[in-house]
Amino acid sequence: LVTLGVESYAGVPLLNSQGEVVGHLVVMDNQPRVFGKQELRILRIFATRAGAELERSRSEASLKRSEAQRRMLLDINNAVISKLSREELWTAIGEAVRRVVPFDRLALSEYDSKQDCLRIVNYAGPYRREDYTPIGRQLVLGDSPAGLAFTSQKYVLRGDLELERRTASEERAYAHGFRSICALPLVVRGKSIGAITIGSLDRSRYSEADAQFLMEVANQIAIAVDNLRAHEETKALKARFEAEAVYLQEEIKTEHNFEEIIGQSSSLRDVLRKVEQVAPTEATVLIRGDTGTGKELLARAVHDRSRRKDRPLVKVNCGSIPSGLVESELFGHERGAFTGATQRRIGRFELANSGTIFLDEVTELPLDTQVKLLRVLQEGEFERVGSSQTIKVDVRVIAATNRDLNEIVKNGSFRADLFYRLNVFPLESPPLRERKGDIPLLVNFFLSRFGKKLGKEVHGVSQKSMQSLVQYSWPGNIRELQNVIERAVVVARSPMVQIDDSVLCSETGSMETSTIDTLENVERSHIVRALTETRWVIHGKKGAAEILGINPSTLRSRIDKLGIKKPSAR
Repeated sequence: LVTLGVESYAGVPLLNSQGEVVGHLVVMDNQPRVFGKQELRILRIFATRAGAELERSRSEASLKRSEAQRRMLLDINNAVISKLSREELWTAIGEAVRRVVPFDRLALSEYDSKQDCLRIVNYAGPYRREDYTPIGRQLVLGDSPAGLAFTSQKYVLRGDLELERRTASEERAYAHGFRSICALPLVVRGKSIGAITIGSLDRSRYSEADAQFLMEVANQIAIAVDNLRAHEETKALKARFEAEAVYLQEEIKTEHNFEEIIGQSSSLRDVLRKVEQVAPTEATVLIRGDTGTGKELLARAVHDRSRRKDRPLVKVNCGSIPSGLVESELFGHERGAFTGATQRRIGRFELANSGTIFLDEVTELPLDTQVKLLRVLQEGEFERVGSSQTIKVDVRVIAATNRDLNEIVKNGSFRADLFYRLNVFPLESPPLRERKGDIPLLVNFFLSRFGKKLGKEVHGVSQKSMQSLVQYSWPGNIRELQNVIERAVVVARSPMVQIDDSVLCSETGSMETSTIDTLENVERSHIVRALTETRWVIHGKKGAAEILGINPSTLRSRIDKLGIKKPSAR
Protein backbone atom coordinates (compact mmCIF):
# COMPACT_ATOMS: atom_id res chain seq x y z
CA LEU A 1 0.00 0.00 0.00
CA VAL A 2 2.91 2.34 0.76
CA THR A 3 4.27 1.86 -2.76
CA LEU A 4 0.84 2.89 -4.06
CA GLY A 5 1.02 6.10 -2.02
CA VAL A 6 -1.79 5.12 0.32
CA GLU A 7 -1.84 7.22 3.51
CA SER A 8 -5.11 6.05 5.02
CA TYR A 9 -7.11 2.78 4.81
CA ALA A 10 -10.46 1.42 6.07
CA GLY A 11 -11.87 -2.05 5.36
CA VAL A 12 -14.92 -4.05 6.39
CA PRO A 13 -15.65 -7.74 5.65
CA LEU A 14 -18.22 -8.98 3.09
CA LEU A 15 -20.44 -11.57 4.77
CA ASN A 16 -22.85 -14.06 3.23
CA SER A 17 -26.17 -15.10 4.66
CA GLN A 18 -24.43 -17.66 6.91
CA GLY A 19 -22.11 -15.01 8.35
CA GLU A 20 -19.09 -16.37 6.48
CA VAL A 21 -16.49 -13.93 5.15
CA VAL A 22 -16.57 -14.00 1.35
CA GLY A 23 -14.53 -10.84 0.68
CA HIS A 24 -13.67 -7.32 1.82
CA LEU A 25 -14.80 -3.78 0.97
CA VAL A 26 -11.85 -1.36 1.23
CA VAL A 27 -11.60 2.44 1.05
CA MET A 28 -8.12 4.03 0.60
CA ASP A 29 -6.96 7.66 0.49
CA ASN A 30 -3.63 9.27 -0.40
CA GLN A 31 -4.19 11.85 2.37
CA PRO A 32 -4.02 11.19 6.07
CA ARG A 33 -7.50 10.93 7.55
CA VAL A 34 -9.44 9.42 10.38
CA PHE A 35 -12.54 7.42 9.49
CA GLY A 36 -15.40 8.24 11.81
CA LYS A 37 -18.11 5.99 13.13
CA GLN A 38 -20.62 7.32 10.61
CA GLU A 39 -18.30 6.60 7.71
CA LEU A 40 -17.61 3.11 8.97
CA ARG A 41 -21.37 2.51 9.43
CA ILE A 42 -21.98 3.51 5.81
CA LEU A 43 -19.12 1.20 4.72
CA ARG A 44 -20.75 -1.69 6.60
CA ILE A 45 -24.10 -0.99 4.88
CA PHE A 46 -22.44 -1.13 1.48
CA ALA A 47 -20.49 -4.23 2.53
CA THR A 48 -23.71 -5.98 3.53
CA ARG A 49 -25.27 -5.18 0.16
CA ALA A 50 -22.09 -6.15 -1.69
CA GLY A 51 -21.89 -9.45 0.25
CA ALA A 52 -25.48 -10.28 -0.64
CA GLU A 53 -24.89 -9.42 -4.32
CA LEU A 54 -21.71 -11.46 -4.42
CA GLU A 55 -23.52 -14.42 -2.85
CA ARG A 56 -26.34 -14.07 -5.37
CA SER A 57 -23.89 -13.84 -8.26
CA ARG A 58 -21.99 -16.88 -7.09
CA SER A 59 -25.18 -18.86 -6.55
CA GLU A 60 -26.36 -17.92 -10.03
CA ALA A 61 -23.04 -18.95 -11.56
CA SER A 62 -23.10 -22.19 -9.59
CA LEU A 63 -26.67 -22.82 -10.72
CA LYS A 64 -25.73 -22.22 -14.36
CA ARG A 65 -22.71 -24.49 -14.04
CA SER A 66 -24.83 -27.16 -12.37
CA GLU A 67 -27.42 -26.83 -15.12
CA ALA A 68 -24.72 -27.10 -17.78
CA GLN A 69 -23.35 -30.21 -16.07
CA ARG A 70 -26.81 -31.79 -15.87
CA ARG A 71 -27.37 -30.94 -19.53
CA MET A 72 -24.05 -32.52 -20.40
CA LEU A 73 -24.90 -35.71 -18.52
CA LEU A 74 -28.28 -35.75 -20.27
CA ASP A 75 -26.60 -35.29 -23.68
CA ILE A 76 -24.21 -38.14 -22.94
CA ASN A 77 -27.11 -40.30 -21.77
CA ASN A 78 -29.00 -39.53 -24.99
CA ALA A 79 -25.88 -40.42 -26.97
CA VAL A 80 -25.66 -43.72 -25.10
CA ILE A 81 -29.23 -44.51 -26.14
CA SER A 82 -29.20 -43.28 -29.74
CA LYS A 83 -25.63 -43.61 -31.07
CA LEU A 84 -24.74 -47.16 -32.04
CA SER A 85 -21.45 -46.58 -33.85
CA ARG A 86 -18.18 -45.79 -32.08
CA GLU A 87 -17.49 -42.66 -34.13
CA GLU A 88 -20.96 -41.18 -33.60
CA LEU A 89 -20.92 -41.94 -29.88
CA TRP A 90 -17.44 -40.53 -29.26
CA THR A 91 -18.14 -37.37 -31.28
CA ALA A 92 -21.31 -36.74 -29.26
CA ILE A 93 -19.49 -37.32 -25.95
CA GLY A 94 -16.61 -35.02 -26.92
CA GLU A 95 -18.97 -32.20 -27.90
CA ALA A 96 -20.99 -32.56 -24.68
CA VAL A 97 -17.91 -32.53 -22.40
CA ARG A 98 -16.25 -29.59 -24.18
CA ARG A 99 -19.24 -27.31 -23.47
CA VAL A 100 -18.62 -27.65 -19.70
CA VAL A 101 -15.02 -28.75 -19.19
CA PRO A 102 -12.51 -27.26 -21.63
CA PHE A 103 -9.83 -29.61 -22.97
CA ASP A 104 -7.21 -29.83 -25.68
CA ARG A 105 -7.26 -33.63 -25.84
CA LEU A 106 -9.75 -36.24 -24.63
CA ALA A 107 -8.64 -39.86 -25.06
CA LEU A 108 -10.57 -43.09 -24.57
CA SER A 109 -8.68 -46.29 -23.79
CA GLU A 110 -10.05 -49.81 -23.32
CA TYR A 111 -8.55 -52.72 -21.43
CA ASP A 112 -6.75 -55.35 -23.52
CA SER A 113 -6.87 -58.51 -21.40
CA LYS A 114 -4.47 -60.40 -23.67
CA GLN A 115 -1.70 -57.81 -23.27
CA ASP A 116 -2.79 -56.68 -19.76
CA CYS A 117 -2.66 -53.02 -20.75
CA LEU A 118 -4.89 -50.19 -21.88
CA ARG A 119 -5.14 -49.51 -25.60
CA ILE A 120 -6.21 -46.10 -26.96
CA VAL A 121 -9.25 -46.55 -29.22
CA ASN A 122 -10.35 -42.95 -29.85
CA TYR A 123 -9.59 -39.32 -29.08
CA ALA A 124 -11.08 -35.85 -29.53
CA GLY A 125 -10.03 -32.22 -29.13
CA PRO A 126 -8.19 -29.44 -31.00
CA TYR A 127 -4.74 -30.90 -30.29
CA ARG A 128 -4.37 -33.05 -33.41
CA ARG A 129 -0.76 -34.22 -33.50
CA GLU A 130 -1.14 -37.88 -34.43
CA ASP A 131 2.09 -38.93 -32.73
CA TYR A 132 0.53 -38.07 -29.35
CA THR A 133 -1.74 -40.86 -28.03
CA PRO A 134 -2.40 -42.34 -31.49
CA ILE A 135 -5.13 -44.94 -31.82
CA GLY A 136 -3.73 -48.33 -30.93
CA ARG A 137 -1.02 -47.09 -28.52
CA GLN A 138 -0.60 -49.27 -25.44
CA LEU A 139 -0.62 -47.64 -22.00
CA VAL A 140 1.17 -49.54 -19.22
CA LEU A 141 -1.14 -49.91 -16.23
CA GLY A 142 1.49 -48.86 -13.69
CA ASP A 143 3.17 -46.17 -15.80
CA SER A 144 0.35 -43.88 -16.98
CA PRO A 145 -2.36 -41.78 -15.31
CA ALA A 146 -5.00 -43.77 -17.21
CA GLY A 147 -3.51 -47.05 -15.98
CA LEU A 148 -3.34 -45.81 -12.39
CA ALA A 149 -6.96 -44.67 -12.55
CA PHE A 150 -7.98 -48.00 -14.10
CA THR A 151 -6.23 -49.97 -11.36
CA SER A 152 -7.35 -47.87 -8.37
CA GLN A 153 -10.83 -47.02 -9.73
CA LYS A 154 -10.17 -43.43 -8.58
CA TYR A 155 -9.40 -40.28 -10.52
CA VAL A 156 -5.79 -39.18 -10.98
CA LEU A 157 -5.31 -35.38 -11.07
CA ARG A 158 -2.17 -33.52 -12.10
CA GLY A 159 -2.59 -29.75 -11.79
CA ASP A 160 0.93 -28.81 -12.95
CA LEU A 161 2.90 -31.34 -14.97
CA GLU A 162 5.99 -29.17 -14.71
CA LEU A 163 6.13 -30.15 -11.03
CA GLU A 164 4.07 -33.36 -10.80
CA ARG A 165 5.30 -35.71 -13.55
CA ARG A 166 5.43 -39.26 -12.16
CA THR A 167 5.07 -41.63 -15.15
CA ALA A 168 6.52 -42.05 -18.63
CA SER A 169 3.12 -41.17 -20.07
CA GLU A 170 3.17 -37.84 -18.20
CA GLU A 171 6.69 -37.13 -19.47
CA ARG A 172 5.41 -37.62 -23.00
CA ALA A 173 2.41 -35.35 -22.35
CA TYR A 174 4.64 -32.63 -20.90
CA ALA A 175 6.93 -32.83 -23.94
CA HIS A 176 3.89 -32.15 -26.13
CA GLY A 177 3.03 -29.02 -24.13
CA PHE A 178 0.37 -30.37 -21.78
CA ARG A 179 0.40 -28.86 -18.30
CA SER A 180 -2.62 -30.40 -16.55
CA ILE A 181 -4.24 -33.84 -16.82
CA CYS A 182 -7.11 -35.69 -15.21
CA ALA A 183 -7.53 -39.45 -15.76
CA LEU A 184 -10.71 -41.25 -14.77
CA PRO A 185 -11.60 -44.96 -14.65
CA LEU A 186 -14.47 -46.51 -16.60
CA VAL A 187 -16.17 -48.89 -14.18
CA VAL A 188 -19.17 -51.12 -14.92
CA ARG A 189 -20.68 -53.37 -12.25
CA GLY A 190 -17.57 -52.93 -10.13
CA LYS A 191 -15.17 -53.95 -12.93
CA SER A 192 -12.79 -51.56 -14.70
CA ILE A 193 -13.14 -51.76 -18.49
CA GLY A 194 -11.04 -48.74 -19.52
CA ALA A 195 -10.25 -45.10 -18.78
CA ILE A 196 -10.58 -41.59 -20.18
CA THR A 197 -7.85 -38.98 -19.99
CA ILE A 198 -8.60 -35.28 -20.34
CA GLY A 199 -5.69 -32.89 -20.87
CA SER A 200 -5.08 -29.16 -21.18
CA LEU A 201 -2.15 -27.01 -22.31
CA ASP A 202 -2.93 -24.65 -19.37
CA ARG A 203 -1.78 -25.13 -15.79
CA SER A 204 -4.32 -25.81 -13.05
CA ARG A 205 -7.12 -26.21 -15.54
CA TYR A 206 -8.89 -28.92 -13.52
CA SER A 207 -9.85 -28.68 -9.85
CA GLU A 208 -10.83 -31.36 -7.36
CA ALA A 209 -14.47 -30.34 -7.96
CA ASP A 210 -13.95 -30.81 -11.71
CA ALA A 211 -12.45 -34.26 -11.09
CA GLN A 212 -15.37 -35.29 -8.89
CA PHE A 213 -17.86 -34.18 -11.52
CA LEU A 214 -15.87 -35.89 -14.29
CA MET A 215 -16.19 -39.14 -12.34
CA GLU A 216 -19.93 -38.88 -12.98
CA VAL A 217 -19.19 -38.29 -16.66
CA ALA A 218 -16.86 -41.31 -16.67
CA ASN A 219 -19.64 -43.47 -15.19
CA GLN A 220 -21.91 -42.46 -18.07
CA ILE A 221 -19.19 -43.10 -20.65
CA ALA A 222 -18.51 -46.50 -19.06
CA ILE A 223 -22.16 -47.44 -19.59
CA ALA A 224 -21.92 -46.20 -23.18
CA VAL A 225 -18.78 -48.22 -23.90
CA ASP A 226 -20.25 -51.33 -22.29
CA ASN A 227 -23.48 -50.97 -24.27
CA LEU A 228 -21.51 -50.41 -27.47
CA ARG A 229 -19.45 -53.53 -26.83
CA ALA A 230 -22.61 -55.53 -26.23
CA HIS A 231 -24.13 -54.11 -29.42
CA GLU A 232 -21.01 -54.93 -31.44
CA GLU A 233 -20.89 -58.46 -30.02
CA THR A 234 -24.59 -58.95 -30.78
CA LYS A 235 -24.09 -57.58 -34.28
CA ALA A 236 -21.10 -59.86 -34.84
CA LEU A 237 -23.03 -62.88 -33.56
CA LYS A 238 -25.99 -61.96 -35.75
CA ALA A 239 -23.72 -61.65 -38.79
CA ARG A 240 -22.13 -64.98 -37.94
CA PHE A 241 -25.47 -66.72 -37.44
CA GLU A 242 -26.77 -65.24 -40.70
CA ALA A 243 -23.64 -66.41 -42.49
CA GLU A 244 -24.00 -69.85 -40.91
CA ALA A 245 -27.65 -69.97 -41.95
CA VAL A 246 -26.76 -69.08 -45.55
CA TYR A 247 -23.96 -71.64 -45.54
CA LEU A 248 -26.15 -74.37 -44.06
CA GLN A 249 -28.90 -73.60 -46.58
CA GLU A 250 -26.33 -73.98 -49.33
CA GLU A 251 -25.24 -77.27 -47.78
CA ILE A 252 -28.83 -78.50 -47.63
CA LYS A 253 -29.24 -77.69 -51.32
CA THR A 254 -25.95 -79.41 -52.16
CA GLU A 255 -26.42 -83.00 -53.31
CA HIS A 256 -23.68 -85.01 -51.67
CA ASN A 257 -22.24 -88.14 -53.22
CA PHE A 258 -23.37 -90.30 -50.29
CA GLU A 259 -25.81 -90.18 -47.46
CA GLU A 260 -23.56 -92.64 -45.61
CA ILE A 261 -20.37 -94.56 -46.24
CA ILE A 262 -21.14 -97.69 -48.26
CA GLY A 263 -18.80 -100.66 -48.44
CA GLN A 264 -17.14 -103.58 -46.65
CA SER A 265 -13.83 -103.91 -48.47
CA SER A 266 -10.65 -104.25 -46.44
CA SER A 267 -9.22 -101.00 -47.85
CA LEU A 268 -12.32 -99.09 -46.77
CA ARG A 269 -12.37 -100.73 -43.33
CA ASP A 270 -8.72 -99.75 -42.84
CA VAL A 271 -9.39 -96.07 -43.54
CA LEU A 272 -12.50 -96.10 -41.33
CA ARG A 273 -10.46 -97.50 -38.43
CA LYS A 274 -8.09 -94.57 -38.85
CA VAL A 275 -11.07 -92.19 -38.88
CA GLU A 276 -12.19 -93.61 -35.52
CA GLN A 277 -8.66 -93.09 -34.16
CA VAL A 278 -8.19 -89.47 -35.24
CA ALA A 279 -11.75 -88.11 -34.94
CA PRO A 280 -11.81 -87.58 -31.12
CA THR A 281 -8.48 -85.71 -31.23
CA GLU A 282 -7.78 -82.15 -32.41
CA ALA A 283 -5.17 -83.31 -34.95
CA THR A 284 -5.12 -81.78 -38.42
CA VAL A 285 -6.07 -84.35 -41.07
CA LEU A 286 -4.88 -84.51 -44.68
CA ILE A 287 -6.98 -86.71 -46.98
CA ARG A 288 -5.35 -87.84 -50.21
CA GLY A 289 -7.01 -89.70 -53.04
CA ASP A 290 -8.17 -89.60 -56.64
CA THR A 291 -11.03 -87.42 -57.81
CA GLY A 292 -14.42 -88.91 -56.99
CA THR A 293 -13.30 -91.28 -54.22
CA GLY A 294 -15.34 -89.58 -51.49
CA LYS A 295 -12.78 -87.41 -49.68
CA GLU A 296 -15.47 -85.03 -48.46
CA LEU A 297 -17.41 -87.95 -47.02
CA LEU A 298 -14.36 -88.97 -45.00
CA ALA A 299 -14.00 -85.39 -43.77
CA ARG A 300 -17.62 -85.44 -42.64
CA ALA A 301 -17.04 -88.76 -40.88
CA VAL A 302 -14.11 -87.28 -38.94
CA HIS A 303 -16.15 -84.21 -37.98
CA ASP A 304 -19.27 -86.15 -36.99
CA ARG A 305 -17.25 -88.33 -34.62
CA SER A 306 -15.39 -85.41 -33.03
CA ARG A 307 -16.18 -83.18 -30.06
CA ARG A 308 -17.03 -80.44 -32.58
CA LYS A 309 -19.92 -82.36 -34.15
CA ASP A 310 -22.51 -79.86 -32.86
CA ARG A 311 -20.75 -77.01 -34.70
CA PRO A 312 -20.75 -76.65 -38.49
CA LEU A 313 -18.38 -78.35 -40.89
CA VAL A 314 -17.58 -75.52 -43.29
CA LYS A 315 -16.49 -76.68 -46.75
CA VAL A 316 -14.26 -74.63 -49.06
CA ASN A 317 -13.29 -75.77 -52.55
CA CYS A 318 -10.00 -73.90 -52.89
CA GLY A 319 -9.71 -74.71 -56.59
CA SER A 320 -13.02 -73.07 -57.51
CA ILE A 321 -12.28 -69.64 -56.00
CA PRO A 322 -10.69 -66.95 -58.24
CA SER A 323 -7.16 -66.21 -57.03
CA GLY A 324 -8.00 -62.57 -56.27
CA LEU A 325 -10.84 -63.54 -53.93
CA VAL A 326 -9.26 -66.46 -52.05
CA GLU A 327 -8.22 -64.41 -48.99
CA SER A 328 -11.61 -62.69 -48.79
CA GLU A 329 -13.36 -66.07 -48.97
CA LEU A 330 -11.20 -67.66 -46.27
CA PHE A 331 -10.59 -64.73 -43.91
CA GLY A 332 -13.35 -62.20 -44.78
CA HIS A 333 -13.01 -58.50 -45.61
CA GLU A 334 -14.00 -55.09 -44.31
CA ARG A 335 -16.26 -52.68 -46.13
CA GLY A 336 -14.25 -50.74 -48.70
CA ALA A 337 -11.30 -53.17 -48.58
CA PHE A 338 -11.38 -53.37 -52.37
CA THR A 339 -13.59 -52.39 -55.29
CA GLY A 340 -16.97 -54.05 -54.85
CA ALA A 341 -16.58 -54.62 -51.08
CA THR A 342 -19.76 -52.76 -50.16
CA GLN A 343 -20.16 -54.41 -46.78
CA ARG A 344 -18.22 -56.46 -44.23
CA ARG A 345 -17.97 -60.16 -45.04
CA ILE A 346 -17.42 -62.95 -42.53
CA GLY A 347 -14.79 -65.39 -43.84
CA ARG A 348 -15.04 -69.18 -43.77
CA PHE A 349 -12.50 -69.51 -40.94
CA GLU A 350 -14.48 -67.12 -38.74
CA LEU A 351 -17.66 -68.97 -39.67
CA ALA A 352 -16.04 -72.27 -38.67
CA ASN A 353 -14.95 -71.00 -35.23
CA SER A 354 -15.36 -73.79 -32.65
CA GLY A 355 -16.08 -76.16 -35.53
CA THR A 356 -14.23 -77.72 -38.46
CA ILE A 357 -13.19 -76.37 -41.85
CA PHE A 358 -12.69 -78.69 -44.82
CA LEU A 359 -10.23 -77.30 -47.37
CA ASP A 360 -10.79 -79.34 -50.52
CA GLU A 361 -8.14 -79.03 -53.25
CA VAL A 362 -5.92 -77.22 -50.73
CA THR A 363 -2.93 -77.48 -53.09
CA GLU A 364 -4.60 -74.93 -55.40
CA LEU A 365 -4.12 -72.09 -52.91
CA PRO A 366 -1.78 -69.26 -54.03
CA LEU A 367 1.56 -69.10 -52.22
CA ASP A 368 0.77 -65.82 -50.42
CA THR A 369 -2.46 -67.34 -49.08
CA GLN A 370 -0.53 -70.43 -47.99
CA VAL A 371 1.50 -68.18 -45.67
CA LYS A 372 -1.67 -66.90 -43.98
CA LEU A 373 -3.09 -70.40 -43.73
CA LEU A 374 0.11 -71.52 -42.02
CA ARG A 375 -0.31 -68.70 -39.48
CA VAL A 376 -3.88 -69.81 -38.72
CA LEU A 377 -2.67 -73.38 -38.19
CA GLN A 378 0.19 -72.27 -35.91
CA GLU A 379 -1.28 -69.28 -34.05
CA GLY A 380 -5.03 -69.59 -34.60
CA GLU A 381 -5.27 -65.96 -35.75
CA PHE A 382 -5.66 -63.82 -38.87
CA GLU A 383 -6.87 -60.41 -40.06
CA ARG A 384 -9.73 -59.68 -42.43
CA VAL A 385 -8.72 -58.12 -45.73
CA GLY A 386 -8.60 -54.35 -45.16
CA SER A 387 -8.33 -54.60 -41.37
CA SER A 388 -5.46 -54.55 -38.87
CA GLN A 389 -7.54 -56.10 -36.08
CA THR A 390 -6.40 -59.63 -35.24
CA ILE A 391 -9.15 -62.25 -34.96
CA LYS A 392 -8.57 -65.38 -32.87
CA VAL A 393 -10.32 -68.59 -33.89
CA ASP A 394 -10.50 -72.17 -32.66
CA VAL A 395 -10.87 -74.25 -35.82
CA ARG A 396 -9.95 -77.82 -36.68
CA VAL A 397 -8.60 -78.12 -40.20
CA ILE A 398 -9.20 -81.06 -42.52
CA ALA A 399 -7.59 -80.69 -45.94
CA ALA A 400 -7.81 -82.79 -49.07
CA THR A 401 -6.01 -83.09 -52.39
CA ASN A 402 -5.84 -85.39 -55.40
CA ARG A 403 -2.31 -84.30 -56.35
CA ASP A 404 1.10 -85.73 -55.53
CA LEU A 405 2.12 -83.52 -52.61
CA ASN A 406 5.75 -84.60 -52.66
CA GLU A 407 6.01 -83.51 -56.28
CA ILE A 408 4.36 -80.09 -55.86
CA VAL A 409 6.42 -79.36 -52.74
CA LYS A 410 9.52 -80.28 -54.71
CA ASN A 411 8.64 -77.96 -57.61
CA GLY A 412 7.93 -75.06 -55.23
CA SER A 413 4.19 -74.57 -55.86
CA PHE A 414 3.31 -75.69 -52.31
CA ARG A 415 5.15 -74.70 -49.13
CA ALA A 416 6.96 -77.51 -47.36
CA ASP A 417 6.24 -76.06 -43.89
CA LEU A 418 2.52 -75.91 -44.66
CA PHE A 419 2.60 -79.50 -45.94
CA TYR A 420 4.14 -80.67 -42.65
CA ARG A 421 1.51 -78.78 -40.63
CA LEU A 422 -1.33 -80.31 -42.68
CA ASN A 423 0.08 -83.82 -42.83
CA VAL A 424 -0.20 -84.51 -39.09
CA PHE A 425 -2.56 -87.44 -39.69
CA PRO A 426 -2.79 -88.60 -43.32
CA LEU A 427 -5.76 -90.56 -44.67
CA GLU A 428 -5.78 -92.33 -48.04
CA SER A 429 -9.17 -92.48 -49.76
CA PRO A 430 -9.02 -95.76 -51.74
CA PRO A 431 -9.96 -95.68 -55.44
CA LEU A 432 -12.94 -97.74 -56.56
CA ARG A 433 -10.71 -100.11 -58.55
CA GLU A 434 -9.35 -101.31 -55.18
CA ARG A 435 -12.86 -101.81 -53.83
CA LYS A 436 -14.32 -104.26 -56.37
CA GLY A 437 -16.31 -106.04 -53.65
CA ASP A 438 -18.10 -102.77 -52.75
CA ILE A 439 -19.40 -102.11 -56.28
CA PRO A 440 -22.61 -104.24 -55.96
CA LEU A 441 -23.46 -102.47 -52.68
CA LEU A 442 -22.89 -99.06 -54.26
CA VAL A 443 -24.90 -99.99 -57.36
CA ASN A 444 -27.92 -101.02 -55.28
CA PHE A 445 -27.61 -97.87 -53.17
CA PHE A 446 -27.63 -95.61 -56.24
CA LEU A 447 -30.47 -97.57 -57.87
CA SER A 448 -32.65 -96.97 -54.81
CA ARG A 449 -31.65 -93.33 -54.63
CA PHE A 450 -32.31 -92.43 -58.27
CA GLY A 451 -35.41 -94.61 -58.49
CA LYS A 452 -36.98 -92.50 -55.73
CA LYS A 453 -35.72 -89.28 -57.26
CA LEU A 454 -37.11 -90.02 -60.72
CA GLY A 455 -40.27 -91.74 -59.51
CA LYS A 456 -39.43 -95.07 -61.17
CA GLU A 457 -39.66 -98.59 -59.77
CA VAL A 458 -36.30 -100.36 -60.05
CA HIS A 459 -35.35 -103.72 -58.56
CA GLY A 460 -31.74 -104.15 -59.63
CA VAL A 461 -29.41 -104.65 -62.61
CA SER A 462 -28.96 -107.74 -64.72
CA GLN A 463 -26.19 -110.20 -63.87
CA LYS A 464 -24.36 -109.37 -67.09
CA SER A 465 -24.52 -105.65 -66.32
CA MET A 466 -23.24 -106.21 -62.79
CA GLN A 467 -20.28 -108.19 -64.16
CA SER A 468 -19.46 -105.34 -66.53
CA LEU A 469 -19.62 -102.84 -63.67
CA VAL A 470 -17.36 -104.92 -61.41
CA GLN A 471 -14.79 -105.55 -64.15
CA TYR A 472 -14.57 -101.90 -65.22
CA SER A 473 -11.56 -99.92 -63.92
CA TRP A 474 -13.56 -96.78 -62.90
CA PRO A 475 -11.04 -93.99 -63.57
CA GLY A 476 -13.69 -91.53 -62.38
CA ASN A 477 -14.27 -93.58 -59.22
CA ILE A 478 -17.54 -93.40 -57.27
CA ARG A 479 -18.64 -90.20 -58.96
CA GLU A 480 -18.45 -91.90 -62.36
CA LEU A 481 -20.37 -94.92 -61.05
CA GLN A 482 -23.07 -92.59 -59.70
CA ASN A 483 -23.49 -90.91 -63.09
CA VAL A 484 -23.61 -94.23 -64.96
CA ILE A 485 -26.34 -95.58 -62.67
CA GLU A 486 -28.38 -92.37 -62.87
CA ARG A 487 -28.22 -92.49 -66.66
CA ALA A 488 -29.28 -96.15 -66.69
CA VAL A 489 -32.27 -95.42 -64.43
CA VAL A 490 -33.36 -92.53 -66.67
CA VAL A 491 -33.51 -94.73 -69.81
CA ALA A 492 -34.71 -97.92 -68.05
CA ARG A 493 -37.93 -99.41 -69.50
CA SER A 494 -38.36 -102.12 -66.87
CA PRO A 495 -37.60 -102.62 -63.15
CA MET A 496 -34.54 -104.65 -64.11
CA VAL A 497 -32.05 -102.01 -65.24
CA GLN A 498 -29.69 -102.76 -68.13
CA ILE A 499 -26.28 -101.09 -68.35
CA ASP A 500 -25.19 -100.21 -71.87
CA ASP A 501 -21.55 -101.26 -72.19
CA SER A 502 -20.98 -98.37 -74.59
CA VAL A 503 -21.24 -95.87 -71.75
CA LEU A 504 -18.33 -97.51 -69.93
CA CYS A 505 -14.84 -96.37 -70.85
CA SER A 506 -12.21 -98.78 -72.10
CA GLU A 507 -9.65 -100.34 -69.76
CA THR A 508 -7.14 -97.73 -70.88
CA GLY A 509 -9.01 -95.29 -68.68
CA SER A 510 -10.03 -92.88 -71.45
CA MET A 511 -13.25 -91.20 -70.46
CA GLU A 512 -15.99 -89.52 -72.38
CA THR A 513 -15.50 -85.82 -72.85
CA SER A 514 -18.20 -84.82 -70.37
CA THR A 515 -20.15 -87.36 -68.34
CA ILE A 516 -22.64 -84.77 -67.10
CA ASP A 517 -23.32 -83.31 -70.52
CA THR A 518 -23.71 -86.77 -72.06
CA LEU A 519 -26.16 -87.78 -69.33
CA GLU A 520 -28.31 -84.74 -69.99
CA ASN A 521 -28.18 -85.25 -73.75
CA VAL A 522 -29.13 -88.94 -73.46
CA GLU A 523 -32.00 -88.13 -71.12
CA ARG A 524 -33.20 -85.26 -73.30
CA SER A 525 -33.12 -87.28 -76.53
CA HIS A 526 -34.83 -90.25 -74.85
CA ILE A 527 -37.68 -88.09 -73.56
CA VAL A 528 -38.02 -86.27 -76.92
CA ARG A 529 -38.20 -89.67 -78.72
CA ALA A 530 -40.99 -90.82 -76.39
CA LEU A 531 -42.87 -87.54 -76.82
CA THR A 532 -42.54 -87.71 -80.60
CA GLU A 533 -43.88 -91.27 -80.69
CA THR A 534 -46.91 -90.23 -78.62
CA ARG A 535 -47.38 -86.94 -80.50
CA TRP A 536 -46.55 -85.11 -77.22
CA VAL A 537 -49.27 -86.84 -75.22
CA ILE A 538 -48.01 -87.15 -71.64
CA HIS A 539 -50.98 -88.59 -69.69
CA GLY A 540 -53.05 -91.68 -70.27
CA LYS A 541 -52.53 -95.09 -71.76
CA LYS A 542 -49.68 -95.21 -74.27
CA GLY A 543 -48.71 -91.69 -73.24
CA ALA A 544 -45.03 -90.68 -72.93
CA ALA A 545 -45.06 -91.08 -69.14
CA GLU A 546 -46.28 -94.67 -69.40
CA ILE A 547 -43.72 -95.52 -72.08
CA LEU A 548 -40.91 -94.08 -69.93
CA GLY A 549 -42.26 -95.75 -66.80
CA ILE A 550 -42.45 -92.56 -64.71
CA ASN A 551 -45.20 -90.40 -63.22
CA PRO A 552 -46.63 -87.69 -65.51
CA SER A 553 -45.76 -84.98 -62.96
CA THR A 554 -42.17 -86.25 -62.83
CA LEU A 555 -41.97 -86.20 -66.62
CA ARG A 556 -43.27 -82.63 -66.76
CA SER A 557 -40.64 -81.61 -64.20
CA ARG A 558 -37.87 -83.23 -66.26
CA ILE A 559 -39.17 -81.56 -69.45
CA ASP A 560 -39.00 -78.14 -67.76
CA LYS A 561 -35.58 -78.80 -66.24
CA LEU A 562 -34.06 -79.97 -69.53
CA GLY A 563 -35.65 -77.09 -71.46
CA ILE A 564 -37.53 -79.36 -73.87
CA LYS A 565 -39.93 -77.41 -76.06
CA LYS A 566 -42.67 -78.77 -78.32
CA PRO A 567 -41.81 -77.99 -81.95
CA SER A 568 -44.15 -75.53 -83.65
CA ALA A 569 -46.49 -76.95 -86.30
CA ARG A 570 -45.46 -76.32 -89.89
